[in-house]
Order: sequence, then structure tokens, then C-alpha cells
Amino acid sequence: MAVRPTVWRFPMDPGSQDNSGLPWGVTVTPFSEMDENGQGPAYGSEGDQLPRCENCWGYFNTYCELEQWSWNCSLCGTLNGLSSKSIARYSRPQSCPEMMSSFIDLELPADETEEDATQAHPVYVAAVDLSSSEEFLELTKSSLLAALEALGPGSLFGLATFSHKLGLYDVQGPIPVVKNVLIPPDLEGTLPIEIEDVMPLLQFLAPVETCKDRIASALETLRPTTSWERTTAAGQGMDGILMGGRGFGVAMEALLNYLGSEYGSTFALARVFAFLSGPPDYGAGQLDTRRYGEQYASKGEDADRALLPEQTPFYKDLAAVAVQAGVCVDIFAVTNEYTDLASLKFLSIESGGSIFFYSNTDDSTLPQDMYRMLSRPYAFGCILRLRTSSEFKPGNSYGHFFPDPQYENVQHIICCDSYATYAYDFEFANNVGFSRHGSEVPTLQFAFQYTVVVPPEELSNSGSDSATRVKHSLKRRLRIRTLQYGAAQNINELYDSVDHEVVLSLLVHKVILASLEQGVRDGRILLHDWLVILTAQYNDAYKLVQYKNGSSVTAQVDVSFSQCPQLQPLPRLVFALLRNPLLRFHEEGVHPDYRIYLQCLFSALEPSSLHRAVYPVLMSYSTPDKQAYPRHSLSRAALITSGSPIFFLDAFTTLIVFYSSTADPALPYPPPHDCLLRTTINKLKQDRCITPKLTFIRGGQDDATVFENYLIEEQDVDGSGLTSVMGFVSFLEDISRGVLEYLK
Repeated sequence: MAVRPTVWRFPMDPGSQDNSGLPWGVTVTPFSEMDENGQGPAYGSEGDQLPRCENCWGYFNTYCELEQWSWNCSLCGTLNGLSSKSIARYSRPQSCPEMMSSFIDLELPADETEEDATQAHPVYVAAVDLSSSEEFLELTKSSLLAALEALGPGSLFGLATFSHKLGLYDVQGPIPVVKNVLIPPDLEGTLPIEIEDVMPLLQFLAPVETCKDRIASALETLRPTTSWERTTAAGQGMDGILMGGRGFGVAMEALLNYLGSEYGSTFALARVFAFLSGPPDYGAGQLDTRRYGEQYASKGEDADRALLPEQTPFYKDLAAVAVQAGVCVDIFAVTNEYTDLASLKFLSIESGGSIFFYSNTDDSTLPQDMYRMLSRPYAFGCILRLRTSSEFKPGNSYGHFFPDPQYENVQHIICCDSYATYAYDFEFANNVGFSRHGSEVPTLQFAFQYTVVVPPEELSNSGSDSATRVKHSLKRRLRIRTLQYGAAQNINELYDSVDHEVVLSLLVHKVILASLEQGVRDGRILLHDWLVILTAQYNDAYKLVQYKNGSSVTAQVDVSFSQCPQLQPLPRLVFALLRNPLLRFHEEGVHPDYRIYLQCLFSALEPSSLHRAVYPVLMSYSTPDKQAYPRHSLSRAALITSGSPIFFLDAFTTLIVFYSSTADPALPYPPPHDCLLRTTINKLKQDRCITPKLTFIRGGQDDATVFENYLIEEQDVDGSGLTSVMGFVSFLEDISRGVLEYLK
């Protein structure tokens, strides 16, 4: 569980928090193996025996004062008695994880009633769009074959298809059989028949290890629905236009109810992979994509704002059904037409799934992403709870979770992998703040309760009986991390403790929220103003701008934070964020679905990955085996002055190796497989939650536009698209003018 705050020393009181101009909060990656310093937790059992505070329900931890019969809560200071069992336990402190470490992971005992449920199988269902092309289906088939390789023994797999009808495959017999149910075309329609009656669920879900070949042969039979079939089924749609026939909404609703009936008995977690080749345009949950063409028609409305909100609550409501049914939905959209991910995204992000978006089938990394997603460990049925000491409290929380309807600061996460990151910001509970010399130290405690599937071979009783061997067992665990931070005595201490990557994370969350509520233009203004205010507060704190009679004597504003190294990366990061498709205008050719995809991706990334995605890392090599410089600024000038022949750019989703036009022709191109550069690339690919796209470019021979687009520092921040002399330099001048205005 990695936890990173925006400032390592917290602001002393609301006044110093406001004067700093910095966001105050924290990011947490609950299921990561290690903490932010690479240390693992202390493991143990009997998580239900851990003493809890009777006042704030916080858990006992190493920061609590322990007396012979009692203990003081490190969060609220309450004195609590100890049970005789705990007294006996703490008389041998070296045997208790909670006495050894402030980061612990304890097993929780299973209830008697849960004994059967703990033998449940992991269930995976693929829902494939047949209102699509041959290329789309080929890509989907290869992705599902990759997925079958990644699934462990004991997994159950079901194959469903949707178009103007829902198809269910039975692959347990000698030849695959498909049963179809027609989807009603009207907006209020549901299926005329329960699909449990069409095919019992256990006939639909096939054990992977015995049926892998049959599943593969069933995939081979998938064909796109012909236009003739669709026309006869759909008939004349609205205004005599022929409707497509992609009944995604009804199909998903039916599948969720179908699976939900067995939640807790056949399975503890089901994952549905929805493969979409375009917008749902048939039956309930259909989306009107005409708003994409008409967005400029509504005069006066911000075109970028028109496409960000959802147009129907259908998929948000469906997400609640998924959460109740214990189903996590991943959406794989492979399409270049407007699909309105703004409406569809809730189905995946609120159920703990992800959205993957590919604009074409040719260079799509879908099979690799699929394999990678399924072969990494994940936890499910998770509950994340943050408690703080009494002087401050959590404000907003950000990330892909489902907030608890009853309790504050409790988030439900259906499915959580080791990369998924969430963020919180803090506010003071009163005007007093932290005491300057007091014993109370700012304290946080994260509690993360989760379930993992333990594969059969890891269990000790691997007897010869094959029936018991394929059974998976589920383990419920409780992971707790308690942290204490100092409070900054003055603003210089506060500025010196900044972590710019975490500041960027919180800014991205806030900007995404602002652009969803008020439009992209407002999101940009918010970000720009934030930097102006921060720069002004910094100049004021370091007494760099003096005033006499209302006009400044020293007009030189320090916009590059020269006296505070921790703040120096921020202007570049803000500039890069303003140049990112997340906040660029539609006129610049940013597809609305791509914007939504980036919002979903960025709001789940841990801070270092997000930093790369916003401001890519550019390094240079003198030969494929020798690194020249580890980091350059993203400008053409940096390339020319470095004089290195080979550049490597890591933009998180894209990796580019660029040989400059002046490179020695004797240098091997592309770089050989055993060189340092390749090793670096392979290591980066391995540690990534998605598969980055790797491109090799020879300057002077290949088209280098892809690479040059990343050299943003000479580009104009408002993106007339033309590279001007101004770029980053003029952006800083603009900020400094803003600061002088603000200080007046």
C-alpha cells in the first residue's frame, strides 16, 4: 500500500494552508505489494482480534501508547481498555505484526456460512459485438485466445454475443451450440424471456481447462451480422433512417441479472469483457450520436462541454446493478466513430473495471492488454476506509470506486489491481489547526479489506483427489497502514516538503471534475489561475516583489521558483497539462471519446506514471548501449544542443526511439535486441498497467511528426497548432503578468 502526500510536512493551520496556494492531500495505491519506499507489510492472522478504538473505530497500531491494561488511540487520543486475550497477546510483542510495523496485512477468519462460498470459482464472460466488421472480430478472437491462456485452472468462461439479438453459447457439448433471444427495439424494452430459461447458467459457464479447445472453436464461428439481417430486424428506425442494431444496453442488463442470481454461490467475482465496435443504437440504453455532429449548432454553448456529460442515466444505473451482482465490467472499444464513452464509462469505472479505447484494429494492443490485465494479481470485494486524527478530515475523494451510501469516507471497489490509485484531499476540522509544540502529530490510517483467490496449487492439502484440487479458495484479508507526518513551522518548510508528482495527481483530478461540470475552457482557466496564485504566494513568502504606494518597485517576478527546487517542475507540468488532449479544444482535433478515455486512464494512475503521461521523459543515448543524458526538456533546442544521435521518449502510452538525421549511419537501426536501450524498453513495458505502443523513427527518412508533436515547449499553449517562437517562454511571461495583477 503506497501512500504519498502532496506535502511531507502538513500545513500548521487553515491560514498557512490558504497562503501556500498548494493542494493538500494524498494518493493511495491500496493493493500494491510494497509501500512507497519499497517495504512490504508485516503479515499475520487473526485480523478480527485487532483492538479497535471505541470512539473513532480506528485500529490499534505502533503509534498507540500501550499500558499494561489499556492503550491510547493515536488518532483521537481516547483511552481504551484491553481484553484479557489482547493482554496475553501483547505480552509477547515480537509475535504480533501490529507491534512490529505500522504497515500490516492480516488474514480474517471465514464465517461458517461462507465455507461453501469460499470454494467459488472465478467467472469470466465475454460479450462480443456482432454489428461489426471482420477485422474487429479477428482482433476480438485473438484477444480472447490470449485471455484463455492467462486464466488460471478452475476458472469458468462464458461466451455471449449481441447485435439485434443476444446470443448465448453452450460449449460443453461436442459441438458449440448458440441460442439467440431477439432484443426488442423500443427504448423501454427488456427481454421477453428470462435468459436462465433459455440456457441454465451452469450450462453457459464452461470450465476453462477442459473446454479451452471448444471455446476456441466457438470463437471461430463468430461472424458479423449481415446488413440484410439488421435491416429486417430493425425495420425503419426514427425518421425512416435505418438503425444499426447494436443492442448493448439490453444485453448487458440481461447478462448482469443472469450472473447476479449466482453471486456468492457459484462465484465470488465475475468479470464481463464487453467488446464494442461502435455506439449502442438499438433497444434500451441506445445513445443518440447525432449530438456529435450537431454540437456546434447550439449557438453559444461550449462545444467541448456539450459532449462531456452523459446523455442518459441508463449506464450509471446499470453500474449499480453490476455492483449488487458482484460483477466488474471492462469495456474494450475499438472504433473510429463517435461512441459516446461519456455515457458508457460509468458501467466500467463504478464497477471497478477499466475502459480501453483503440481507434483502429491495425496497430491495436488489445490482445497484449487483455493478457496483461488477467495475469496480474487482483483483489475484489474491497472496502477502503480512511481515518484521520481529529484536527483535520478528508474532503473530496477521487478515483474509480463506488461510495458507500451510508458511511462517510468508505469506498467500495469491486475489483482492484496493484496499479489502481485513489486520491483524497484534506481540510481542517476547525480554525485551530495542529498544535505547535504539542504531542498530537498529524496521523492517517488507511484500512483496506479485500478478498483474493488462492489458486489450488498454493494450498497445502494438495491431495491426489482431483475433485478437491481444482477448487479455488478465497481468503479475506485486512491491510492497515498508519502514517504520521510533521507539521511545517513556516511556509519555507512547507514548500521544501512538496512532492510535485502528487500535486499533479490532485490537480488532474480537480481539473477533470471542473471540465465535466463546467466545460474544458473552465478547466483550463482553473489550472492557469492556480499556477498564478501559487507563484504569487511563493514570491510573497520569499519577499521577492516589493510594493510602494501600490506599484511594484522590483517588477521581476520569479516564475521559475529558483529558490525552491521542489516547486521548480510545476510550471512545466501545468504547461504540459494545458497542451494535453485532456484539456485541448475540440477544434484542435481532439476526439471526445479519446478525451473521456484519458480522463478514465489518468484518474486511476499512480503519480509517477501520470507524470510521464503528462510530461513525457526524454532521454538520449550516444550508442544503443550507452546512455548520454537521463532527462531533457521537451524542446527542439534541447535536441540540437545535446548533440546525441539517439533519443528515447517515454510518454506512458507511447514509446518512441528516434535516430536524429545527423546520427552516424554505422549505428545499428533498429537497436539490437541485447542492447541497453532495448533492456530499458522491455523493463518499462513490463512494469506498465497497459501495453505502450513502440515506434522507431529515423530522422530525415521517416515521417517524424509523431515524435515532434511531443516537443511541446515551442508550441503555443492555446494551440493554434502553429509552433511559434513563444511556447513555454511566453507562457511564463503570461504567468508573471498574471502574478503582478494578482498582487496588486
